[in-house]
Amino acid sequence: MRDLEKRCFWPEWRLPNVASFNRAQSCVIKLEDDQLKSLQFGDLFVLQFICSTIRYLETSSCSIMGYTSNACDQQQTDSVAVISNGKEILLQAFNWESHKHDWWRNLEKKVPDMAKSGFTSVWLPPASHSFAPEGYLPQNLYSLNSSYGSEHLLKALLHKMKQYKVRAMADIVINHRVGTTKGNGGKYNRYDGIPLSWDERAVTSCTGGLGNKSTGDNFHGVPNIDHTQHFVRKDIVDWLRWLRNTIGFEDFRFDFARGYSAKYVKEYIENTEPVFCVGEYWDSCNYKGHYLEYNQDSHRQRIINWIDSTGKLAAAFDFTTKGILQEAVKGELWRLRDPQGKPPGVMGWWPSRAVTFLDNHDTGSTQAHWPFPSNHIMEGYAYILTHPGIPSVFYDHFYDWGNSIHDQIVKLMDIRRSQGITSRSPIQILEAQPNLYAAVIGDKISMKIGEGSWCPAGKEWTLATSGNRYAVWQK
Repeated sequence: MRDLEKRCFWPEWRLPNVASFNRAQSCVIKLEDDQLKSLQFGDLFVLQFICSTIRYLETSSCSIMGYTSNACDQQQTDSVAVISNGKEILLQAFNWESHKHDWWRNLEKKVPDMAKSGFTSVWLPPASHSFAPEGYLPQNLYSLNSSYGSEHLLKALLHKMKQYKVRAMADIVINHRVGTTKGNGGKYNRYDGIPLSWDERAVTSCTGGLGNKSTGDNFHGVPNIDHTQHFVRKDIVDWLRWLRNTIGFEDFRFDFARGYSAKYVKEYIENTEPVFCVGEYWDSCNYKGHYLEYNQDSHRQRIINWIDSTGKLAAAFDFTTKGILQEAVKGELWRLRDPQGKPPGVMGWWPSRAVTFLDNHDTGSTQAHWPFPSNHIMEGYAYILTHPGIPSVFYDHFYDWGNSIHDQIVKLMDIRRSQGITSRSPIQILEAQPNLYAAVIGDKISMKIGEGSWCPAGKEWTLATSGNRYAVWQK
């Protein structure tokens, strides 16, 4: 046994075994030698979560990892276990047109299927009142009567999700906010008459306000929030706590995370204690004209840097893997192995922080800004649902593309769970040719995608599932 001491910070979300702790500002974590060897670069930061869990136990008297009491429902325990074991599977439960379809009622009907399929967290569209029906031009943050449905219907949905032990992820849109009143310069940069009634100081100077310069990239055409202002951050923390503790959201997704410094994301997470967080740090991959370059290290490094700057408290959507994978399935599967023999996206460098996906409401749906090729969807899911990282499934593929696609995705999720594949599972890439990619994951799953013929060597392997241009074997 080896003792490791780590100062306590809130929150992290990988939970090794707790052997002992004290009630001061440090704790002792004991790991077996093989556990230490399995930790990947950067994952020693997982030890931070132990201290926060202990602090949580002291304040809420919950029973986790052998520390018993009575005041916590089983869902919190289950959530910590799922995250600590790297077994998250996310569902994005909306698209760009969802606001037209009585959405909270629609989702409530699907909660049993979400739970049965194995999703641990479901990302919901922005729930606050918005100037645009999709929710991404927020105005009155405390009003939860939106185009997706009433506050009453939202709470009914969240209640049902909690009953089925599926966590609700709130879409946090705090880079920008539409004003209610004209202020400095004749622009709508004041928020009179609604909660969080900020004046022009809350708006960055580069988007028409009297605040400081933005700490990130501008979101054009609307006032951008100045997160350097203490009163702004205090109000945002209060609002996030309200979503977390009163409304019932457990996870956060930070929209347009390029728009403000990641240190503020860190502050918001530390002060509101969500179970799981993911950020949308999306910028362009490296292209030469329309040709995607093979080496995307600088792209994934920017995402890694953002994760680092949040204090390692948030994961990030793996846009690098998406960009590479959607080109690779077109007969360029050689792209799926980097020069070091690893997966070429964020997944290859920091899998426990990489949320892998094929499409979302921006890249796919009716916007289709950067869509995954529709005739290769199942190859894509065969890849992300068997590989390390935290896979996320898109609503359209799961519920709108027919029962066959739905059931094939569920089968892949079942195999992932039954074979113990996690966000940190080791991977050995065996083939990366133009029309064939093959890998062994966790020594428990073999898989291939592409038109090339391949099967694993050894009688211990049996075919678990297969479809058009993909196959998965298990031991």
